[in-house]
Amino acid sequence: MKVLKFAAIDIGSNAVRLLFTNVIEDGKRPTFKKSSLVRIPLRLGEDAFTLGKITDRRIDKLVKTMTAFKHLMEVQEVIAYRACATSAMREASNSAQIVERVMRESGVAIEIIDGKQEAEIIYSNQIVEMLNDDKTYIYVDVGGGSTELTVFANRQMETSRSFNIGTLRMLNNKVTKSHFDELKTWIREQNLDKRETSVIGSGGNINKILKVSGKKDLQQLEYDELKEIHRFVSFYSVDERIKTLGMNPDRADVIVPAADIFLKVMKWSGSKKVIIPTIGVSDGIVHQIYHEYKKK
Repeated sequence: MKVLKFAAIDIGSNAVRLLFTNVIEDGKRPTFKKSSLVRIPLRLGEDAFTLGKITDRRIDKLVKTMTAFKHLMEVQEVIAYRACATSAMREASNSAQIVERVMRESGVAIEIIDGKQEAEIIYSNQIVEMLNDDKTYIYVDVGGGSTELTVFANRQMETSRSFNIGTLRMLNNKVTKSHFDELKTWIREQNLDKRETSVIGSGGNINKILKVSGKKDLQQLEYDELKEIHRFVSFYSVDERIKTLGMNPDRADVIVPAADIFLKVMKWSGSKKVIIPTIGVSDGIVHQIYHEYKKK
């Protein structure tokens, strides 16, 4: 048996994550087992979506975070890593300078990926193994700056699109009715309500929503259950969600807009349930770099 360790860095609009994963090779199919996850709530999107660039204060924090991540990866002796930045870095006018500075000061190479590449990372997550042949699924990854939608049918990816609708954008009033109209139109064009469609939910918020629901045996929520949790959490102020519901400060404010996005996608696609497999962009990155490593 052989155990290989890989690392994935996901630089999102709300948080930056470092995921360590062990890949176990025993002559059969490789097994991917998460080892540990470090999450730092940098909120790059608060700068990018309101100012159009990332401020020096947050750049300094990002550099320190990447330096710490580099040390952790060295201690863990990872074989390979990949660092991907999404919506906030895509929009920041100074992203090229940030990438250059992070590389110079921390030695971590950051790759800014577009919505299509995000969808490809999701697809590499071996998500097709969770799907039934006779059903249609819409994979929904809700982030701070964007929402990625990918439609699967007959275990194949049909189409994918990224929308500038995210939790931090909503909190900063950067998402208008026309943004949601565009999302609604695209979903309706896929004729999902005419097929038996289920949503597969990705992102920290939907995982937290599942935890709030108290459902431990089944990793899925019915539409009405999600609607009830949305109503329940919305009843509390952000401070009360931190104190009474025990949420982290960087989760307490974004969880309601995230639930709102999921509910809208479910309603417009005719989906009766959301399946929550607790996988995300970081897991997809690990799958990609493992397969790249094996090719070499």
